[in-house]
Amino acid sequence: MSQAQQKHLGATGLVVLIALLSAFIPLSTDLYLPALPGMSAYFGVSADRINWTLTAFFICYAFGTLVWGPLSDHYGRKPVLIAGLGIYIVASAFCALTRSVNGLVFFRVFQAIGGSASGTVATAIVKDVYRGRKRESVLAIVQSMVVIAPAVAPVLGAFLLKILSWRGIFWTLMGIGALALGGTLLFEESIPQRTPGMLLHSLGRLGKVLQNRGFTILAILFSLAGIPTPAYVASSPYIYQNGFHLSEQVFSYYFSLNALGGIIGPMVYLWLSRRFHAEKIIQACFAVTATSGLLVCVLGNLQPWLFALCILPVALAGSCMRPPSANMMLEQQKGDTGAVSSLMSCMGLLMGSVGMQLISLPWGDRIIALGIITLGIAVLSLLAWPLVIRQVIRLPGPSTQNQP
Repeated sequence: MSQAQQKHLGATGLVVLIALLSAFIPLSTDLYLPALPGMSAYFGVSADRINWTLTAFFICYAFGTLVWGPLSDHYGRKPVLIAGLGIYIVASAFCALTRSVNGLVFFRVFQAIGGSASGTVATAIVKDVYRGRKRESVLAIVQSMVVIAPAVAPVLGAFLLKILSWRGIFWTLMGIGALALGGTLLFEESIPQRTPGMLLHSLGRLGKVLQNRGFTILAILFSLAGIPTPAYVASSPYIYQNGFHLSEQVFSYYFSLNALGGIIGPMVYLWLSRRFHAEKIIQACFAVTATSGLLVCVLGNLQPWLFALCILPVALAGSCMRPPSANMMLEQQKGDTGAVSSLMSCMGLLMGSVGMQLISLPWGDRIIALGIITLGIAVLSLLAWPLVIRQVIRLPGPSTQNQP
């Protein structure tokens, strides 16, 4: 059996499983975004305090990836997925049962640790199974499917809040974890060769990967460039519900509108990549994000629909450059795929938590703050990109990307 064949899942089933595993972050955060203001009132704590259920998740998810990736290189993808998803399922149940905000943050930590196995191993499976242009296409398809989660999750969360309390959302997450576990049990191991030696040696491969200058420079830049999106995720319930005085349901529609940009982005990249060099596309995405940040500062406070339209290009540009940026980082390192995936996830999530904390500071105007953060990060990325690209292996141009 070749690596690409899956006896039980089939080719389509494998892509669906990879997409579901990759979607654990948006599912675990965006599904309960409409409930955040209500949870703050339920526990009698400030918005900053309840936002720690998001920030703690991101931070612990990030550090969890550093362990699960090398473990999957050593023991295989399937056993690591089973262990991580088991932890996620149990932790989700305890989140639903907790009686205090401290307990919720505590169990969210374990939910993050378990869930972090999914995203890391999903990226490793993509590199195990696919090559060349096919890998880039699968990354784009998976990314499109993944961003359906933040489009649908807030709407589903708002619907659940009409018939259940916020606890029902965590029972739903437990069910999603069980569904992913069922798919994992049908998954055929994909790793071509396990890392030999002691487990500590496998974990030590993280340091070896970081010594790869091309990978590390790219990972830092793309992680920094990802800060605006988590900042928007953390601030959007308060902007729409408290600032514009919209209901939970209407907020979910606006949030889903923004997520549509994320769905379209990877498909836009595949179309553009036939005509333009991937480096130019990434550069254009930085410019679009900077323009979006400026528009948010100028027009964002006028109407909720104007704010939604101004912030939409951030999601579109961010998802458009995700397939080529992920492929570029994967191509920098031969072998140690689990460790590479771990570091990619960890650095991105740590910067995401920075974005959440930045927007949670006592700003006088969250919309202006979000615009400034988006504009500043995008301009910095745009200026750094020409310098960074000279330090790494160049991406193939449109004439060679169709090669397998």
